Amino acid sequence: MKLLLDDKEPIADGVVLLTLRHPDGDPLPGWTPGAHVDLVLADDLVRQYSLCGDPDDTSIMQVAVLREPDGRGGSQHVHDVLAVGQQIEVRGPRNHFELVEAKRYLFIAGGIGITPILPMIAQVETTGHDWRLLYGGRTRSSMAFRDELEHLGQVEIRPEDEHGLLDLRAVLGEPDEDTAVYCCGPEGLLTAVEQHCADWREGALHIERFAPKTVAAQGPRHEFEIELSQTGAVLRVPAGQSVLEVVERAGVAVLSSCQEGTCGTCETTVLAGTPDHRDSVLTDQERAAGDAMMICVSRSRSPRLVLDL
Repeated sequence: MKLLLDDKEPIADGVVLLTLRHPDGDPLPGWTPGAHVDLVLADDLVRQYSLCGDPDDTSIMQVAVLREPDGRGGSQHVHDVLAVGQQIEVRGPRNHFELVEAKRYLFIAGGIGITPILPMIAQVETTGHDWRLLYGGRTRSSMAFRDELEHLGQVEIRPEDEHGLLDLRAVLGEPDEDTAVYCCGPEGLLTAVEQHCADWREGALHIERFAPKTVAAQGPRHEFEIELSQTGAVLRVPAGQSVLEVVERAGVAVLSSCQEGTCGTCETTVLAGTPDHRDSVLTDQERAAGDAMMICVSRSRSPRLVLDL
């Protein structure tokens, strides 16, 4: 869909909040906390951003974008090129970071990782569940939505220049069977949280990454075959190409975006065979099930995969 950039507002050091509307005022698709959209900034520049507004307000969608000087150019385009009144192609929303049912919630956010957490907090507030937020950032002025959160008693705001690194041991040292842990932020924080949650129950930790895990795409790359169940076509996937590249070259239309295994756009159903998961999206349980894969990065452990394409 083509949406109008209705507002572009600085909300923290290096962070702008984009407000998108339908040009004709039509309602926008519904979404749930944890969802993201793709912004097609140019023909070869597609980036994913978490929705951080109110899911019940279908008149707008909002995303917050951090300028990343050492990034791949998406955030700089948003900050320096996008202008109010411009129309932007938007894909989605999609959600691979859904809020599960739990008695209690512990939210841990680092920097711009607060964006998917905000609507989660709003939802658990309305349902009356117990929750707590530990929110870290480089400096107080760099932490988006700080003003909206500071007055809430369940929120601990810990700028690194004032308090040092987040004390994860204090909040994750004792596993709690009734608590779901949600974390989003830089890779160092995510890795540390994963380590501290190693003794928690399976499925307690939910993580969203903005960049692929370093180890996700590693491992040997062997040649294998894929069978497209909808046509019966059998295609060879060379060691140096991805499944996505092969099916696109064969003329099969597949939605894709990040090409890194982080956004979930290219998720494809696996009907037979054993995927070699190299994404940063699926949970351990979903990987074990083996009935879906991200074809932009994942490969095969079996000689042939049968895909629902």
